[in-house]
Amino acid sequence: MKALLALAAAFAAVSASLSTTQAPARQASPNAQCSLDSTGLIPLTDMGSRRYRGYRGGLYPGGVNRPVPKYMKKGLAASRQVRPINGKIVLLSIGMSNASAEFSAFKRASDRDSQVNQNLVVVDGAQDGFDATNVNARPAYWDSVDSRLDAAGVSAAQVQVVWLKEAIAGEHRRFPKDAKALQASLRKIITTMRFRYPKLRLVYLSSRTYGGYAITGWNPEPAAYDSGYAVRGVIQDRISGKLKGPWVGWGPYLWTDGLAGRSDGLQWTCDDVEADGTHPSKSGVQKVVNMLTTFFKTDPTAKRWYLSRAHP
Repeated sequence: MKALLALAAAFAAVSASLSTTQAPARQASPNAQCSLDSTGLIPLTDMGSRRYRGYRGGLYPGGVNRPVPKYMKKGLAASRQVRPINGKIVLLSIGMSNASAEFSAFKRASDRDSQVNQNLVVVDGAQDGFDATNVNARPAYWDSVDSRLDAAGVSAAQVQVVWLKEAIAGEHRRFPKDAKALQASLRKIITTMRFRYPKLRLVYLSSRTYGGYAITGWNPEPAAYDSGYAVRGVIQDRISGKLKGPWVGWGPYLWTDGLAGRSDGLQWTCDDVEADGTHPSKSGVQKVVNMLTTFFKTDPTAKRWYLSRAHP
């Protein structure tokens, strides 16, 4: 907790000075704060019976890391509805700059992978400069997504699966206010997608990677960690029926406590970020690509339509 308080203090002045929720353009920066290599926070997947500010861990309600059987059954049913439309299945990303860097690299890897369904078209719709609060507020975002779909030779009517990763730029509110604000924004984005993509069946959410090295106020710790609770809240809303539309579940959980890591061995080193400490470097991008690839090839709701029939 002392480490967490130190991180919060280090970023408070920068965060408070931000007067807009739009992520500023990246500029040349001093080196990332490599000494801030751990917060002492426990990844949601490793919390067990422990709590964070009164809240249980786990990716799904009840402190577990997998959907309960009833909700998984609904996810599998939605997965079976994913079929080629005019010969294509579109997997689209929606999000901010980090998501774009990660998903565009994932697209390149997926396009080269002989195990992937040849009817699948992967499109990166995530964009620099659009945080969770202004995706819906600025029509230019969706106009750009439409242009990218068109350039890929597909349309909104063929989008059936979305990977959504977002954050709020300049977030400095204390938990749980920060998580609840992001949760509300994510819900609005999903509602928008529900109407823009009438055949949307599945939405996979990921929260942020480790933000402790950041020298900017864009989305440092503990906001990056707290975003996991925002994602879980959205999923809980879908389970309860408060949120309508496509089935919503976790994509890969990306957060790990810096060099302290997590139980599966994942670490996020200072080499995994650019000089601003926020955006992923080439090695950081590759770690996320690996997690996305593993997820889509192994998750029960994803592998059926992601992999070719020759690789069940």
